[in-house]
Amino acid sequence: MTRKFGGLTAVNDLSFSVRRNSIHGLIGPNGAGKTTLVRLLLAIERPASGRIRRSPGLRVGYVPQRFEVDTAIPMSVARFLSLGHDVTPGAVAERLAEVGAGGLAGRQLSRLSGGELQRVLIARALLRRPGLLVLDEPVRGVDYVGEAELYALIGRLRHAHGFAVLLVSHDLHVVMAQSDRVVCLNHHVCCSGVPHAVAAHPEYVRLFGAEAARSLAIYHHHHDHAHTLSGEPAASPAESPPPVNSPPPCGEGSGVGVPVRSGVGGREKGEVAGRPDGFVSTPPPHASPPREEVGR
Repeated sequence: MTRKFGGLTAVNDLSFSVRRNSIHGLIGPNGAGKTTLVRLLLAIERPASGRIRRSPGLRVGYVPQRFEVDTAIPMSVARFLSLGHDVTPGAVAERLAEVGAGGLAGRQLSRLSGGELQRVLIARALLRRPGLLVLDEPVRGVDYVGEAELYALIGRLRHAHGFAVLLVSHDLHVVMAQSDRVVCLNHHVCCSGVPHAVAAHPEYVRLFGAEAARSLAIYHHHHDHAHTLSGEPAASPAESPPPVNSPPPCGEGSGVGVPVRSGVGGREKGEVAGRPDGFVSTPPPHASPPREEVGR
């Protein structure tokens, strides 16, 4: 899909997918189109071409990058969580307890610390019972200890509810440590895959520098399961990984740089196969033809 603002192309020929029970990290330099992509997924913006496909009945929970609280308006946490939701006090209390904020229901929203406010915003997103949780810089304004606690919380919630998480962050180390799959965006998808594959990709090195790539070269992503380079969970950790092809070149204006499957089992070209549980964005008809997925 593509989104333009006047003569500026914010995202161009974008094609990727998000699947349930996984954390997808979205990285890219300032002005790369990350916020535009989030707005497209939330249906705040409409693509100029292409489309976004959702699983039937998919609900999206959203934690914004910035949330300004008007200190002149008295509002308790419990009241804030009930706004716009047909929920019971018991449901509010349950969500607050789940995010470790059980004692905040009666507190004024304006008196919360950065970490407390983020937990409340996550609780509000959970009240939607989402299939996809979008977190835009979720630890903004939170200290280092709070950051670690929040990311641990996000991981627990993913496992408890089985939803997908789209994590937008400028902190490369956090994204690499917390994500099952990473998408590197610079108006188009430059590279995509499991963290160690993305960190070694030439486009990642070009965008963030050789030092960033070297600092992440020793990174290992630990799970109780294995992944292929494309981010798919492998059938068995004991199985040998698939052969790895050289990453495709991806320069400015080259369109879709992330390899995807094409025309499998009657699916449209440009649609990523095997992702029925979340978002799938497909490029417009004039987009460059897709290539086979890395490692397949």
